[in-house]
Amino acid sequence: MLRGSPWAEDAELIVSELSANAILHTASGQDSGSFHLALAVSAQAIALSVTDDGSAGTAPKVERQDQDAEHGRGLGMVSVIAHRVVVHESDGGHTVTAELFTDPSAGGQPC
Repeated sequence: MLRGSPWAEDAELIVSELSANAILHTASGQDSGSFHLALAVSAQAIALSVTDDGSAGTAPKVERQDQDAEHGRGLGMVSVIAHRVVVHESDGGHTVTAELFTDPSAGGQPC
């Protein structure tokens, strides 16, 4: 859907990181687990949402990692790339939505 868009690579990285987080940190990564990806595109924004199966104990959040840490930077990277990141509870899990504002007049600043 975003082929040729100047936002395609950013969107691909966001989807990769949010999907990996769902698989690694929630019940979505278990044998019977799954996660849901939604993409909404308008003239003003691209919204990418990943909903997980939950059971992580806490909502996803950006945490400062030791520079030698091998994991734990994905959501932080998404929050730098995206103009807005929103996390909310949904049916026993969480939905993380990252928005890219494609129209400068839409406002917003990077997180």
